Order: sequence, then C-alpha cells, then structure tokens
Amino acid sequence: MDTVVTAERLFDGNGVLLEHPVVVLEDERIASISTRDRSEMPTGARVMDFAGATLGPAFLDVHIHGAAGHDVMEATPEALTTMSKFLAAHGTGAFLAATVTAPLDATLRAVQGIARLMAQPVDESAARAVGIHLEGPFLSHAKRGVQPAEHLLMPSIETFDRLFEAAEGQVRLITLAPELPGALELARHATERGVRVSMGHSDATAAETRAAVAVGAVSSTHTFNAMRALDHQEPGILGTVLSDDRLFAELICDGIHSRPEITRLWWRAKGRDRGILVTDAMSATGMPEGEYRLGGFRVQVANGRATHDGVLAGSVLTLDRALENFVAFTGETVEQGLPLLTRNPAAMIGLGHGVGKLAAGNEANLVAVSAEGRLMASIIRGRMACGVAAR
Repeated sequence: MDTVVTAERLFDGNGVLLEHPVVVLEDERIASISTRDRSEMPTGARVMDFAGATLGPAFLDVHIHGAAGHDVMEATPEALTTMSKFLAAHGTGAFLAATVTAPLDATLRAVQGIARLMAQPVDESAARAVGIHLEGPFLSHAKRGVQPAEHLLMPSIETFDRLFEAAEGQVRLITLAPELPGALELARHATERGVRVSMGHSDATAAETRAAVAVGAVSSTHTFNAMRALDHQEPGILGTVLSDDRLFAELICDGIHSRPEITRLWWRAKGRDRGILVTDAMSATGMPEGEYRLGGFRVQVANGRATHDGVLAGSVLTLDRALENFVAFTGETVEQGLPLLTRNPAAMIGLGHGVGKLAAGNEANLVAVSAEGRLMASIIRGRMACGVAAR
C-alpha cells in the first residue's frame, strides 16, 4: 500500500520550496513529489498529514562520535545499530562515524570494523553510516581539547594511507591542523584520494589557513572550538574561515560550545549555503547524567555538559535539537535552517543527490518539523522512526 505524506510546505534540498506538498512513498522510496492542486491521492493510500509542518530531507551529521551509550570506536554491530536507531528517531538519516585520537592500532581496528559494518544491510528505521570522519590524529597539541596528547601524530601520508586502506576507502572527511609540518602535503594527497579536508584543532595563522585552502581544505571543524581566537591583527584560522565564502563551517549549536550571539555571527558570515550544523555527540547522548567514554577516555556528563578534566569533550546534542536551537537563537525560519543539516553537509563531503535531498527515486528519508524547528516525525526508508501524523 502506498503512503502519502502531506504538510504545509516542503524544502527539497535543492532550494525548491513547495506549498501544500504531496509526497507519495512506495515501499522504501519516494515515488513522486507534487502539490495538492496538481495531484490526486492514490486510491487506498495511507495518508500522513502533518498540519502546519515543513517537510525536509532527513538530517546528515558529518561529526558524531556516539550516542545511546555507545561509541563509534567500539565498531561493533551492537554499537553501530543501537546508535543508528537512536539517530533515526531524532531525524538523522545518515552520518559520518567520527573517530577520536587514539593509539594508531586502535584507530586502524575501528575504521576497519566500521567499513565492514557499512557493507552490511541497514536495519529498518535506522540511520545509515555513509562514511568515516577521521578527527585526529593529525591535530595541534596547543588546541587539542581533550584529544589525548600522547597519541597525536605529525601529518603523514603513509599513516593516512594505512587508515584509508584499513577503512576500505570509506574515509570521507579528515580534520587536520594546517600549521603542522607535512599538513599541506597531506591535505593535497587526501584531496586527490577524494577525501574532504576540514581544518580544526588548530592554532593556525591566517596565512597558514589560506595555504591549506589552496591545496584543498574546504571546511572547518566545530568552528570557534579548539582553534586560535579571533584577533584584529592576526585573524588566524577563525577570521579566515568566517570571511572566505568558499569555505564551509561546522557549528555545535547547543548554547554551550558557543553562545547564541556567536551563532548569529556565524550565520551572518556563512549563511544558508556554507553553514553546517553538527552534534559532535558522544556516547552519553540520550542517556542519564553520569560517566561515559569517548574513545579511550572517561567523560563526565552533568547539566547538559560533557567534560574531561573540566574541558568540553563533545556534546549530548541531537540534530533535531540543533535545528530548534538555531531557529530560537537566530530568529530565522525553519526553512532557512534546514539546508544547514541536509544539503550543505552533503555538498561538503561530496555525496550525490540521494542524501540531503528529496526527489522521486530517492530513499524515502524525510522529516516533518514545526515552525519552531521541533521534530514532529522522522521517516526513514518509508517507515516511521518517530512521531505521530496529525491524521
């Protein structure tokens, strides 16, 4: 039986905004997208009407370490499946599994395990891992945050290739500190292998940042966090990222990693086409307060803050809450916010039309959100992962 999804409006991820959309789903795919004045309801179809809501593509998180009590570095079926089902229930249809700095052998085992799991069928109503994000080990000691200092390495093409091969080519993104010796050579090499380079955990000057952009860097990792502060005489990595219209920029929009005023500044600088909302979530996401693990070290979670020895250690944010926060912090419409966690992250990592966009033939991965950005429903591969239709 076909399913028809209707709402007040629809953002398709390509910049098209439809009023009174009618989306017909057949099994796991979108059969058609039209409007109420141009289509007839299929006979006998089940109708899900989200009155007053906006439909959009399911979210894409390019920076997440864990959720629901599990960490990406576990790289087990139980960990990835539990995490994926939790993400789907919060509107995320696809994600990059992000590693943290750890002993090289541990990271090699993790990316190998993730790649093997990516080749397996995905459980119904679960988010799909579409690649790996290497956050480390080629990061600055000065701006390492909670990344373990003893496991940081100087940029090395040989080490990168070992990780890339162990991951069976599934590495899509790498965070790199551009000021480190060998970083420019690695950025160029990674780009040639189809891996996008994001600059982060960095004390780079503006000149060092521009040099990385010249050889392929396209984005910045959790902008404002773990990077050189903005200075009017030395703009550094932050000033360069905010002022270069070619660059994407992640933001952890939880009101903890950056205040609402900074969210508004970031939005004005990067806008609808280059801003990316991420979670940087760790295993405590969706869990009670207490002690959890991020990679190989312990993290304490209290009052919505995840810390290690007093330093922020990821977040407990979900992308649906990030969208709601963005709308509240900026006063913008939900339609302005949706590209930040759909179209833009997909464009940054070079995914095709199937992720971050709604179109006939694509997997039926979509969300319904209120005018305030609150998630009303998440539909993954045609199945309701959370929410209840209005009728």
